[in-house]
Amino acid sequence: MSLFDKFAPQRALQASLAEAGGVAPIATPIDAVQSATSGTIGGRRVILAGTNNYLGLTHDATCRAAAIQAIQSFGTGTTGSRMASGNFAGHRALERALADAFGWPAAIVFSTGYQANLGALSALAGADDFLLVDADSHASIHDACRLSAATTIRFRHNDVENLARRLERLGDDARRTLVVVESLYSTRGDRAPLREIVDVVRRHGAFLLVDEAHSFGVFGARGLGICEELGLLDEVDFIVGTFSKSLGGVGGFCLSRHADLELARMVSRPYIFTASPAPPVIAATHQALRLVLAGHDLRERLQRHAAHVYAEVARLGYQLGTDTPGPVVALVFETREGALGVWQGLMDAGIYTNLMIPPATPSGLSLVRISLSAAHSDDDIAHIVAALAHLAEPQTADGVTAPAI
Repeated sequence: MSLFDKFAPQRALQASLAEAGGVAPIATPIDAVQSATSGTIGGRRVILAGTNNYLGLTHDATCRAAAIQAIQSFGTGTTGSRMASGNFAGHRALERALADAFGWPAAIVFSTGYQANLGALSALAGADDFLLVDADSHASIHDACRLSAATTIRFRHNDVENLARRLERLGDDARRTLVVVESLYSTRGDRAPLREIVDVVRRHGAFLLVDEAHSFGVFGARGLGICEELGLLDEVDFIVGTFSKSLGGVGGFCLSRHADLELARMVSRPYIFTASPAPPVIAATHQALRLVLAGHDLRERLQRHAAHVYAEVARLGYQLGTDTPGPVVALVFETREGALGVWQGLMDAGIYTNLMIPPATPSGLSLVRISLSAAHSDDDIAHIVAALAHLAEPQTADGVTAPAI
C-alpha cells in the first residue's frame, strides 16, 4: 500500500496524453513570451490564445514601469501577511481605488483570485448560515464552501427556478443565506441570468455574491463587469474578482456595498495567514485598473473580435459552449480524443489554446478553450479562424480523417 495508490487514475490519464507525443497539452510549458499575444512553445513561435489576457495589459509599458518603480521603492516582496508586516501603502491605495470605482465603502485585496473566494466566502458564511452555490461554479468557490462552517446547498447551473425552490425551502433561514454565482462562467463562456437571480434573491431576503473574474474589465461602461452592464450594482451585495485576467497580474479582491465587509479581515484565514501581494504586482495592477476604467477602445476591440470569431466558428459547425459572444470561446466535443485532436491541430498551426478535460470540467465535458484578447491583431484572428476551418474539413490533404467536431 502507498499514499500514491489513489493517484492511479491520474497516472493513467497522464500516460494517455503522453502517447500523443509532442508538446504536453496539459500544463503546457511556455518557454518565452514576446508580447501579450506571442510566445515560444517547443521552440516554435505561436499565437497565445489561451492566456485569459483579455485586454493585453501584461506587456503594457506603463504597467511594467509601475512594477519596476515599486521594486526600486519597496523591494521584490513583503515577507509578511496584511495582518503583520506586509500591509504596505500600495495595498491600501489599490483597495481605495477599487472601492471608489464602484462607489462602495469596502474593498479587500487578496494574494490570489483563488484566495479571494476562499477568504471572502469562508468569512462571510459561518456555522449558522447557508451557502447556496451554482453547481458549475469555479473550484475556488467549491473549496471555499468546504472551508466555511456554513451549510452548503448547490442549485442547478443557471436554473433560476431551482434556486427559487431551494430558497423557499429555507424559509426564514434565507435571510442568513449567501447566494453565489459567476457572471461569466470560465469553462463554457456562458452568462448567468443575473436579472432573474437578483429578483429571486431579493424576494427571499438573501444576500448575493457575484464572481466577476472573467467579466471585469470586459463588460460595462467602465469595465466593472456584467453587473455594471446590466445596471445591477445597487442590487448586488458583494463582488469578487481577480487581477490575473483583464488586469494582467496576480491577486484578487472582494468588494461590498456593506461597510461591514471590513470586519471580515479579522476572521478570514486565507487573508490572515498568507503573505500579502508583492509591491510590483500591486503597483502594476493599480495602473492596469486606471487603464481598465478608461479602456473603452480596448473593450470595443475585444468585443469585435469575439463577435467575428463566434459567428465564424458557428458557421463552421463547431458546438459552442454558449451562443453569446464573449472573450471565452469554448468548443465542446463528445470525446476527449476529439478535443485533443483539435487542440493538437491548432498547436500545429501555431496557435496555443487550452485543452480542458474531465475531471477538471463541469458535467464531464471535453473542451478546447480559446481566450481572445484586445491585443490580438486582425491577422491573429484571421489565422485562428482559418486553422479552425481547416480542422473542420472532413478530410485533410493526405486523406486522413480529421478530428470530428
